[in-house]
Amino acid sequence: MMMLLIARLTLQEAVRRKLVWAVLALSAVFVLLYVYGFQIVVDDFEAFNDQRGGEPREFLPREVQMSIMVMLGLWTVNFLAGVMTIFAAVGAISSEIEAGTLHVIVTKPLNRFEIIAGKYLGFLTMIVIYMSLMVGSVVATSYFVADYVPPNILDGLGLMILVSTILLSLTMLGSTIFSTMANGVVVFMLYGMALTGGLVEQIGTGIDNDTMVRIGVASSVLVPSDSMWKLASYKVQPAIAVSLTGPNPFGTFVPPSDFAVRYAIFYCLAVVLVSMAVFQRRDL
Repeated sequence: MMMLLIARLTLQEAVRRKLVWAVLALSAVFVLLYVYGFQIVVDDFEAFNDQRGGEPREFLPREVQMSIMVMLGLWTVNFLAGVMTIFAAVGAISSEIEAGTLHVIVTKPLNRFEIIAGKYLGFLTMIVIYMSLMVGSVVATSYFVADYVPPNILDGLGLMILVSTILLSLTMLGSTIFSTMANGVVVFMLYGMALTGGLVEQIGTGIDNDTMVRIGVASSVLVPSDSMWKLASYKVQPAIAVSLTGPNPFGTFVPPSDFAVRYAIFYCLAVVLVSMAVFQRRDL
């Protein structure tokens, strides 16, 4: 199928771009610093245990401390993946229109929806590979340094991939409407709005402010990326960590429902279909 060919070419083009390699280089630096930082935390924890002579005076249980470190790592991975997704796919359609490349492609026996679907599949493959490697690095660090494995990590990985898939869908839609630069600005601002809305909702939950909670819910309806991260963070934390840490920028103790997941998946499909419809009617 032509869609699969476009997906393969899109993935190859993404690998050739300097931006993707820059993100990978920064990600490698993050992993090295994360391993180093995690080791320091574990060493300090063990030194504190030695000093107190085995008396139960822990500020936080060891499981909670290790969970917090894992959450910091996963939150960073989630953010890096979101940024990479936006700027890797920002010119998926618009840059080729600006360069005149699509004038040649669309004269072939190729439907426009196959171009959108193929590019989407190519970028989605890149996201899955990147997220699997980065989440695997965080979990491997936790296991080998602290002998701790977070619960439900595969569920968490799937939800984190869904976060980037939402951003990919929005970026593809923007690429059929806006110029490359405008698309990057718009989608990144939407991503920031979702993060801010999630934080506002967390604060509103903590202080029992219904207005702030409603603002957060509204932002999750418009861009459900942060709500999927909140659910992912809830699933990969042990129950004791959720109860002790409460609402915070990296997690929640009131997770989104299963309906929110179904809505997020439907959201991605709907946005992609709109992208196809817009591109089908766009003048090249």
